[in-house]
Amino acid sequence: MRPYALAIALLALTMCTPAMAAGAPAANADETVRSAADPVVGRQLDDLDYTYTVDEDGDYKLTFEVGGGRTQLAYVISSVEKFGDFQVREVWAPAYRAPNDQFPVAVANRLLEDSHSSKLGGWVKQGNMAVFVVKVAADATASQLDNAIDFVLRSADEMEKELTGKDEF
Repeated sequence: MRPYALAIALLALTMCTPAMAAGAPAANADETVRSAADPVVGRQLDDLDYTYTVDEDGDYKLTFEVGGGRTQLAYVISSVEKFGDFQVREVWAPAYRAPNDQFPVAVANRLLEDSHSSKLGGWVKQGNMAVFVVKVAADATASQLDNAIDFVLRSADEMEKELTGKDEF
């Protein structure tokens, strides 16, 4: 840690609010800051004429028709991940649900292979689900957000079809 950053951190600790002293979680520059729905994202989705709902976490939930009678679920996460000067948000879509907490080896290997060849983003495991995630700049334009949404939709639906032959998401 740089000396000035350490000094600022120590100063901040001495000025803790009563809520922090009582054990409320603190946010720093290198962690997720969870809040209500980001109104900038809402305006961008409105400008793109997308229909969405906002879930209990403040994330934007969208469902798209992707052709062939199939639909695909996607999320634009309101919270922003920060590390140093980077600020990103996630756009993601689920594609696979394992019967238990572990993925079959063939599925895990296929997801890793696909992540390697992906132009934007890759596969992550969330519980028993495989989710395709693209991280975009927190200040991405509506067009850039649209591209990220399009990419996660295509990637997730193709993988869901390949792995399961179903249309769960």
